[in-house]
Formats: sequence, structure tokens, C-alpha cells
Amino acid sequence: MTSISIRTRDRTEWQDITASVADAAAQSGVADGVCHVFVPHTTAAVTINENADPSVVRDIDATLARLAPLSGDYTHREGNSAAHIKSVLVGSSAAVAVEGGELRLGTWQGIYFCEFDGPRNRQVWVQVVGSSKR
Repeated sequence: MTSISIRTRDRTEWQDITASVADAAAQSGVADGVCHVFVPHTTAAVTINENADPSVVRDIDATLARLAPLSGDYTHREGNSAAHIKSVLVGSSAAVAVEGGELRLGTWQGIYFCEFDGPRNRQVWVQVVGSSKR
């Protein structure tokens, strides 16, 4: 397993981690299999979506903000309920096929780490399983 360290600067932030995950997959020694990407935090997430047009991420983030506004009728005392809700909506893991030692993403797809309670130091865990390179 590989751990990718991430430092976020804002309360809500999306970081394209595609290159880091691809490096972890390439270094794993797996030729064909699945790359599992997992975020071990309850107020952050990971997702796969378009990385060609930054307006897509802005639109998703704006919609999540409407669905789970920062201030609401929340009972969680830490004041970060919106972040917990957003992480549930987006999800804590993603899986990508690996073929020939490389990630098999679609033409416009990228892997994003989603911060909902920053700024913080975070981790993303990457584990690739499958058949070894020969």
C-alpha cells in the first residue's frame, strides 16, 4: 500500500491526484488488476470525474454546498456536520482498472481528493491488486 500526503489550504478544496495515484499504480508491480483509492477521513472524500474543464468541479462543489450548507440545523457539536454529509455523498473510495501497469481512466477522467473540512494534513491510501508484471 502507498500513502499519498495531501495538505489542503481551504475549507473546501478539490485536488487532482491522478498523477500521484498513477505513479503508485506503476510502482506497485501490478500489470493487470484494480487500483483501490481510499480516504481514511470522515470529512473528506475521493471521486472520479472530469478533469478537462474546471467548471465541472466548481459546479459539483456548488451543488454540494446547497445540499449541505455550512450552517444548518445540525446537532453535531464540532461544527463540521456539512463536511461529514458531503463526504457521505461523494464517498471514501474509488476503484480504477489497471492494464499494462497503467490506470485505465476515460479520456476526460481524473481522480480528485475532496476536502470538506480544511485546511488540514490528509492521507490517501492506494493499494493495487492483481497479477504481477512479467
